[in-house]
Amino acid sequence: PHSVPHLNSIKETLESIPVTLGKTGRAASKYQIQNYNCDDPLASLLSPMAFSSSSDLTGTHSPAQLNRRVGTGGWSPADSNAQQWLQMDLGNRVEITAVATQGRYGSSDWVTSYSLMFSDTGRNWKQYKQEDSIWTFAGNMNADSVMHHKLLHSVRARFVRFVPLEWNPSGKIGMRVEVYGCSYKSDVADFDGRSSLLYRFNQKLMSTLKDVISLKFKSMQGDGVLFHGEGQRGDHITLELQKGRLALHLNLDDSKPRLSSSPPSVTLGSLLDDQQWHSVLIERVGKQVNFSVDKHTQHFRTKGEADALDIDYELSFGGIPVPGKPGTFLKKNFHGCIENLYYNGVNIIDLAKRRKHQIYTGNVTFSCSEPQIVPITFVNSSSSYLLLPGTPQIDGLSVSFQFRTWNKDGLLLSTELSEGSGTLLLSLEGGTVRLVIQKMTERTAEILTGSSLNDGLWHSVSINARRDRITLSLDNDAASPAQDTTRVQIYSGNSYYFGGCPDNLTDSQCLNPIKAFQGCMRLIFIDNQPKDLISVQQGSLGNFSDLHIDLCSIKDRCLPNYCEHGGFCSQSWTTFYCNCSNTGYTGATCHNSLYEQSCEVYRHQGNTAGFFYIDSDGSGPLGPLQVYCNITEDKIWTSVQHNNTELTHVRGANPEKPYTMALDYGGSMEQLEAMIDSSEHCEQEVAYHCRRSRLLNTPDGTPFTWWIGRSNEKHPYWGGAPPGVQQCECGLDESCLDVRHFCNCDADKDEWTNDTGFLSFKDHLPVTQIVITDTNRSNSEAAWRIGPLRCYGDRHFWNAVSFYTEASYLHFPTFHAEFSADISFFFKTTALSGVFLENLGIKDFIRLEISSPSEITFAIDVGNGPVELIVHSPSLLNDNQWHYIRAERNLKETSLQVDSLPRMTRETSEEGHFRLQLNSQLFVGGTSSRQKGFLGCIRSLHLNGQKLDLEERAKVTSGVRPGCPGHCSTYGSICHNGGKCVEKYSGYFCDCTNSPYEGPFCKKEVSAVFEAGTSVTYMFQEPYPVTKNISLSSSAIYADAAPSKENIAFSFVTAQAPSLLLYINSSQDYLAVLLCKNGSLQVRYQLSKEETQVFNIDAENFANRRMHHLKINREGRELAIQVDHQLRLSYNFSSEVEFRAIRSLTLGKVREHLGLDSEIAKANTLGFVGCLSSVQYNQVAPLKAALRHATIAPVTVQGTLMESSCGSMVDVDVNTVTTVHSSSDPFGKTDEREPLTNAVRSDSAVIGGVIAVVIFIIFSIIGIMTRFLYQHKQSHRTNQMKEKEYPENLDSSFRNDIDLQNTVSECKREYFI
Repeated sequence: PHSVPHLNSIKETLESIPVTLGKTGRAASKYQIQNYNCDDPLASLLSPMAFSSSSDLTGTHSPAQLNRRVGTGGWSPADSNAQQWLQMDLGNRVEITAVATQGRYGSSDWVTSYSLMFSDTGRNWKQYKQEDSIWTFAGNMNADSVMHHKLLHSVRARFVRFVPLEWNPSGKIGMRVEVYGCSYKSDVADFDGRSSLLYRFNQKLMSTLKDVISLKFKSMQGDGVLFHGEGQRGDHITLELQKGRLALHLNLDDSKPRLSSSPPSVTLGSLLDDQQWHSVLIERVGKQVNFSVDKHTQHFRTKGEADALDIDYELSFGGIPVPGKPGTFLKKNFHGCIENLYYNGVNIIDLAKRRKHQIYTGNVTFSCSEPQIVPITFVNSSSSYLLLPGTPQIDGLSVSFQFRTWNKDGLLLSTELSEGSGTLLLSLEGGTVRLVIQKMTERTAEILTGSSLNDGLWHSVSINARRDRITLSLDNDAASPAQDTTRVQIYSGNSYYFGGCPDNLTDSQCLNPIKAFQGCMRLIFIDNQPKDLISVQQGSLGNFSDLHIDLCSIKDRCLPNYCEHGGFCSQSWTTFYCNCSNTGYTGATCHNSLYEQSCEVYRHQGNTAGFFYIDSDGSGPLGPLQVYCNITEDKIWTSVQHNNTELTHVRGANPEKPYTMALDYGGSMEQLEAMIDSSEHCEQEVAYHCRRSRLLNTPDGTPFTWWIGRSNEKHPYWGGAPPGVQQCECGLDESCLDVRHFCNCDADKDEWTNDTGFLSFKDHLPVTQIVITDTNRSNSEAAWRIGPLRCYGDRHFWNAVSFYTEASYLHFPTFHAEFSADISFFFKTTALSGVFLENLGIKDFIRLEISSPSEITFAIDVGNGPVELIVHSPSLLNDNQWHYIRAERNLKETSLQVDSLPRMTRETSEEGHFRLQLNSQLFVGGTSSRQKGFLGCIRSLHLNGQKLDLEERAKVTSGVRPGCPGHCSTYGSICHNGGKCVEKYSGYFCDCTNSPYEGPFCKKEVSAVFEAGTSVTYMFQEPYPVTKNISLSSSAIYADAAPSKENIAFSFVTAQAPSLLLYINSSQDYLAVLLCKNGSLQVRYQLSKEETQVFNIDAENFANRRMHHLKINREGRELAIQVDHQLRLSYNFSSEVEFRAIRSLTLGKVREHLGLDSEIAKANTLGFVGCLSSVQYNQVAPLKAALRHATIAPVTVQGTLMESSCGSMVDVDVNTVTTVHSSSDPFGKTDEREPLTNAVRSDSAVIGGVIAVVIFIIFSIIGIMTRFLYQHKQSHRTNQMKEKEYPENLDSSFRNDIDLQNTVSECKREYFI
């Protein structure tokens, strides 16, 4: 439950409420006054008749008081097994505070562990619990020493039962016992379901600002009104049981709907109809209310404005009587007992007992009459059953009982019918009751009724079969079988099996198609006769296995709700489940956030800019907040937008009637503060535009405008100035319009000016409100704008320390994590083993360590013995790389995750201790014993979402250094495409200088649209300086050195062929990449007077408006060409070939026409029209240089070069592209036989000329083609082809596509037009 800051004030106010003294002078306090010396021995004075037991060695009752030596010297049962017990009757209800045990005198019989049960009536027992589980007491080690235990919570009861669990293995069960406590006085009233008490006020209206109401109750039923009061104007207060839970309705505002329609203010408790005592306390001060049931408290605030509760005339207890109609009630009345009922200090039951005039008593008695109902519990889902006999062979059958459970499925009853009339099965399936009569020969009769009967409430079932009609009634509603069932004649059998079947029976005797029933039953009737379950317990009736008789041990595992962050809890008999949908959290108990803690972590995972949810405190109480992560190359900005980012005009505001605007950031102030506190720097831009509207009224006036920051304080400083200085930015650098004022606006000029700047003092941000008061004079006007909250830098993700001596450690306050604990951090080490962190308790502890180079161990003990989880890594973890660990323990499971290896989990046992109680300091990097310390680095340590500042603590600790270098060795792979990882103190960044890409990970392509005639030429020389003080020696390419290897890569999109994509010039030699007229790709090498090498790739038409990726790699004399990530060709140059140094590289049209090969010249007519992207030659990115560093790089651009994304141009409609790039269409849909049309089609005057030229070209081509065809044949005849080389993995179709010819320099397919 979340705490409320007003609790203390409620407590203080309550203590000031006067305590009313009755006539007897006895103080009627809201709590029963505790008797501090409540430790008298209670059993030593009892008569032997007060003791009873399950059985006795002597056959009679043996008195078993402590230190008793006469007779048998204590109690031993006839048979030592788990069903035995020893009980004492203390005469009336007493307060019990301690117990003690001994073994049997002069024997080897003693009990080593036992549990306790208590009861008011000797029936319907309640097990003693501590820490929400059935408590096991340690017993004796010999026959005579006394083992004394003080109870954590005192118990009020008349009967005590000791239940031996384990005993001396070489002896029997033997016990002498004592119970300590004192007498207990209480005022009890009994309500029979038709009675009530009315408390009349002395005046007509009782108006209270504070109320305290306390009582204890024991209910026979799940519904009923405990008390009610209302006023004529609509105020009301009602406490009522609804389905075993307590609902409190409270309304302080007038004219609200009446009680029946409104939902309760709060509901608390569960299973309160178990006929055990429950305590209730309601404390109210104004709108603040504390509502407690047993140990659970809920704090809430009433809705509405009023603080006073106005009740007219009277309060009614036990029901809501209808005025003027005695004996009639609005809702179901309470049926049960109430004791110690106090209303604002008045002891109501005491007044009623003494027949005071304020109390009207209707049918109430003053002793608790309790029905002797014996419940039983089926404990085990496989072996529990109860066998009861019936009267066989009577025509028909009658069985009824009540049950309660959390399980959806279970066998309720199975009985073999006599006279061969089959087997009757009654089961719970999916929360519905199903009755089946199965016969060997005929069809079965089936009845289904009810739904969600596994809700933990009592449900009554009765089966009646008379004269071949069968009815099944559920909660007194009868259901008959479907109409088509055959009429069945039923004869009752003699054995009724409830809850399950014994192992040794055949299916015909007892059939259980589903699992056995786990839950409680009571009020079992067979043939209209009640069955005495105590006789079953004593062995004189029927048979049973794995039953608790005379108690219902149902437990609500969803109270308190251990599903965190608003997860929905559901349960079965043995465990609970959490549904975390729509919470933003995940895990067995909705503990872990689905979202990362900052934009820095999203960047680290490789995300680019976008909207993300961040959860600053991880698994802590704060929910996720939506932010925009602007991930740039050097900083990761987190920005939170508010609801008013536009420029807002203000007029007519004055100090009496100020203009105020509150800003809403879509999250709570705590979420924003957590985000700001974990950032290195935050800022908000504020702008004030003014005309005759003063801002801060400097130099020394009262400010006219101010803003409210995070802690609701007003701040009279403006953007650019530090806090506490009543100035604007211009005041600090003395550049204001009027030097006598410290803000431009304060000059009060009649023309528009502004004061703009950044607020960056983190403790005051964010701006939550702005107040303007000087716009009400003539011509006076202002406009303001407040930008989003922007922060960068995560103070915790890179917060690291290095441990360099084994004895060194950091210590922090105790880790408090009773129910859920999660620990996460990064580590790197070269050591063989060491403890990462440890925290000890008295018995409990938690420890995480690297136990060997490939093993991480997580050990934890919550009081049930240590649990160890070990993750084995296939690779070594002491490799001096960062590794991630996340360990978690919750009430459902314990888990350990290392990097992305499979997560190790172990389920937590449902019984036993479950609170992790630590009390020593938390040791990080070592242990309290200073052994097995950790050597290496730990980074970004989070405990339950809280961030530990390791660096701050390391600054004052010897043997530990703040910070830990070496992030790139682990995370360098996040920089792609030749980007270089560069270390920072906190983290790393990607330097994309030598990459053709850019962006935070060098993955964002740099691309541009080329138009007809566009040319980009890069001259090779010493590289240009791009970034400050980063050594570029790696990329130095000098003009006189011939490259031993060439890596060329780029992507292109075009619709035009032929075209020249890339031309590299080295004195007489060249390398050209072009598209032929038919769209095939050609790479031409001219090397040292050799013939031109032509490599043709015609896998498809590459001028098809799709993105294509080309890679040309040459290492020494080996050449490989890849297109669209497939190896298309490889070739070895001959040894005579020499590679020369490179002079220039041109993209698009080559301007110097010196000796261009005819084929290249043809392609060069237009150059390249389309989009080129991410062009790389070895360490040089020419296109990026032209777009980003045109002034300092040795690059010349001629024609129009427009930056654009190639991806967005793929297959776009031509018209849209034309509108964007108006000067010419990069993807003109030209006919493939008319390559020139595109350049001049906007000019209609020369269209005719173009046609003439085209016709001429066609004729020329036909002529040239005829000549080359002839040459082509010749070359084949004389076998002058060079040897073709293919990689072995190329399939035959590719080999056909590739034609590697030296003699023919034309494009292959053009000969066959």
